[in-house]
Amino acid sequence: MENHNLTHEFPELEEKINDFRLNDEGFKKLYVNYEEVNALIQHYEEGEQNHTTDDHLTDLRKKRVHLKDNLYSYLKE
Repeated sequence: MENHNLTHEFPELEEKINDFRLNDEGFKKLYVNYEEVNALIQHYEEGEQNHTTDDHLTDLRKKRVHLKDNLYSYLKE
């Protein structure tokens, strides 16, 4: 499965991501939410939890994209 960790998605912004995670509560909240959704998707995709539907997995992926877009906008400000 593809790695969707935020620092993998935006390696050029790794230092800024780490700084915001430690010093900005708004960013930290979005980051934690993104990581939780990403981990849940990975569990489903790897078959560790197979009690979901395709629709639910699609909704989780859409949520991950939305969170990633918000985080990227935050980082580019």
